[in-house]
Amino acid sequence: MKKFIAEVLGTFFLVFFGVGTAAITGAEFGILPIATAFGLSIVAAAYGIGAISGAHLNPAVSIGVLCAGRMSAGEFVQYVIAQVIGAILGAFVIYLIVSGKSDYSIATSGMGQNGYGPGYGGGYNLAAALIFEVVATFIFVTVILGVTDKGAPVGFAGLAIGLTLTAVHLVGINITGTSVNPARSIGPALFVGGQALSQLWVFILAPLVGGALAGIVNAAGLTRADA
Repeated sequence: MKKFIAEVLGTFFLVFFGVGTAAITGAEFGILPIATAFGLSIVAAAYGIGAISGAHLNPAVSIGVLCAGRMSAGEFVQYVIAQVIGAILGAFVIYLIVSGKSDYSIATSGMGQNGYGPGYGGGYNLAAALIFEVVATFIFVTVILGVTDKGAPVGFAGLAIGLTLTAVHLVGINITGTSVNPARSIGPALFVGGQALSQLWVFILAPLVGGALAGIVNAAGLTRADA
């Protein structure tokens, strides 16, 4: 139960700060604050609840940990449920806040949702979105599995993970808004609806594939210091 609650809270924090920054200040200040908000939120969660649940906050991370042989299938299901709940709660709070602005329209302003194609970001197509999300998630989860390995330096995991997530967002915000996290995508999409919901499968499937590949490679010993 402690792990479940920690994952709910941690994912809530991630969505509140990351999606919140995209929804509230993204149009005004651009990519860097959004990327930084996501990175800092994961650093805070890693040091705040990492000792309880490992601070996955992301089904793609959990499936990577599962494929690396570090958690059971039952734990994986529990983590994913907690993460999706936390993301929905975080998106709900952001929705309540942005709805308080007199000229706000979710149809035109959105809510930090992920997407691709004409009218979204740089207009990148489906193939580009899939490639980016798989590769970026693979990199992100590979770093997580590496810095949480038994042979990794102690005390720096949260910082390394946060900086990697920031870098991933700097590359991908203009492509897909950067998901690399199905839960983070599910939360806003449920409130925005329309195209965000119809394209949601991309931001569930691609990160899970990337995370699973990272876990498989790690299990094979290719990214483990003790292999």
